Amino acid sequence: MRIRQIVLAAHDLPAGRAALAALLPLGAPFRDPGVAEFGIDNAVFGFGDQFIEVISPTRADTACGRHLARHGDSGYMLILQTDDFAREQARWAALGVRTVWNTTYPDITAAHLHPKDVGGAIVSVDEPRPAASWRWGGPDWQVQPGALGRQRVRGITLRATDPQALAQRWAQVFDRPAPAATANAWRVLLDDGFADFVAASAGRDGVAGFTLAVADPDAVLGAARAAGLPCQGRQVELLGTQLQLESL
Repeated sequence: MRIRQIVLAAHDLPAGRAALAALLPLGAPFRDPGVAEFGIDNAVFGFGDQFIEVISPTRADTACGRHLARHGDSGYMLILQTDDFAREQARWAALGVRTVWNTTYPDITAAHLHPKDVGGAIVSVDEPRPAASWRWGGPDWQVQPGALGRQRVRGITLRATDPQALAQRWAQVFDRPAPAATANAWRVLLDDGFADFVAASAGRDGVAGFTLAVADPDAVLGAARAAGLPCQGRQVELLGTQLQLESL
């Protein structure tokens, strides 16, 4: 159970796509025509063997549009990779966790879990076949050479009015070890990553940010300052989302 893709929602897709590309050394994005089913347009960037996606609504009354109306530009979704989708399904059924969207192709099976049954974010769990493939990255994606190809999405940070309870729910839904208390969060370990849960003020539940291991944090911070993005230490705010930078 590892992070394979993260998703940011933006009112202005071209501006959001350009801002992300100016911040991180990324290749050309893939535009997935299949997301029109959800009333959105997107740009999917490869990041190591993971992916960072920016989405925007293309019609009224979409989940993305309602999210933007409540939260503005912000973190939106997490896609986790499993090696056994049937096992996950059986556990969700036992826990009463519903799905709101399911699909199966020869190379991948995926399900979006009901947000009310998980909490914190929209989460999809996908099983690609073979495991190193990823349909949502487009037919031609490749891992970048050198250090850029070793970059990682290390973690997600979620705000919750009861972070311990939400962390316990995630550990249950995704079959992870019990949450552990850190200095300011409850942490659920994923494979090669983590989900942190921090206290939120009323009405501010949701994705607070992501932790990225990048090839050159100082270069990313320089790009952020040049673009006028808010920075504090090794943290950059992009599209209403806090990106915590780590070295590889």
